[in-house]
Amino acid sequence: MTKPLSDAVQSLKPSGIRKFFDIVSEMKDAISLGVGEPDFDTPWHIRDEGIYALEKGKTFYTSNAGLKELREEICNYQKRKQGIVYNPTDEVIVTVGGSEAIDIGLRAMINPGDEVIIPQPSYVSYEPCAILAGAKPVIIDLKPENEFRLTSEELEAVITDKSKVLILPFPNNPTGAIMERGDLEKIAEVVKKHDLYVMSDEIYGALTYKGEHVSIASLEGMKERTILIDGFSKAYAMTGWRLGYACGPKEIIKQMTKIHQFAIMCAPTTSQYAAVEALRNGDDDVKIMRQAYNQRRRFLLNAFKEMGLECFEPFGAFYVFPCIKEFGMSSEEFATRFLEEERVAAVPGNAFGASGEGFLRISYAYSLDNLKTAMERLNSFVKKLRNNIS
Repeated sequence: MTKPLSDAVQSLKPSGIRKFFDIVSEMKDAISLGVGEPDFDTPWHIRDEGIYALEKGKTFYTSNAGLKELREEICNYQKRKQGIVYNPTDEVIVTVGGSEAIDIGLRAMINPGDEVIIPQPSYVSYEPCAILAGAKPVIIDLKPENEFRLTSEELEAVITDKSKVLILPFPNNPTGAIMERGDLEKIAEVVKKHDLYVMSDEIYGALTYKGEHVSIASLEGMKERTILIDGFSKAYAMTGWRLGYACGPKEIIKQMTKIHQFAIMCAPTTSQYAAVEALRNGDDDVKIMRQAYNQRRRFLLNAFKEMGLECFEPFGAFYVFPCIKEFGMSSEEFATRFLEEERVAAVPGNAFGASGEGFLRISYAYSLDNLKTAMERLNSFVKKLRNNIS
């Protein structure tokens, strides 16, 4: 019988995030700090707009690229926040989450054998999407001594004549690292020098705790070579609404829309109407949630300090990435024992790339009460491990 499965698909590893989430869902009294999902409900005024759209029978397909009204608001938002001017007609596409934008963006740009440069640790979808698009992933191992930022020297060192796309995953999942304007300016010079394109995943751009997020697309000469990806899941607590978007050069957006047209048709209509309201009137909601995340971030960093657990200070997203190398076990073993012995789920750092080995991703998109209980259990676990070592 003919072999039914794709070699490329079979070679992909399952997500290391979901493994621990699936286990903890069946474990009594367990606390999960493993999934990057806000514990806030979608703000009422946004939900109301979705409900109203349903009540008014707005349940039909939108245009492939998304509601024109939403694309206009996306452009207004990017101009207001980043000073970037996009044309809503042909430089914006609304997608099913940011993940679809990553997928179709790479498929629209890649020819077989092109190289996609991926800094890691980073979101688990980049490397599989690059492979499925026919690219060769080229990994840059980000370093804790650089606060997991990408340096221009690291980028320059991996560029070849086949390099085409740099994925820029900042603010970063899982590390919480950010890139400031000075960092991005150096990266932009290398990108322009070697005629690369950038896929800038800015899904956590609204959640920063050291000044305002800067998009590389806002720098001189970078809008025309950047696909800016963003969405509503993280900033507006809209994970289940499944809505994201991409902004970029019209010739790339046109081809992304073609793939989206054949594979998806359009993003969920109800979600799109709700998203218009989010962009128009959601700034205060984001501010409130960001303040709560910042409080939790500071609590966790202080807890690590008190228990003597090394962790650099992250300034973006809602993750911390403590180092667990002192215990002489792999990230996978540490996370598994932590779950089995203390009933707390976190994600091993190597789920986000080999350079994440020796670290643990802990999400603080959870209540302060849960975080306090989890840190008490982590402190107990760490003491037990240290006693065994000594």
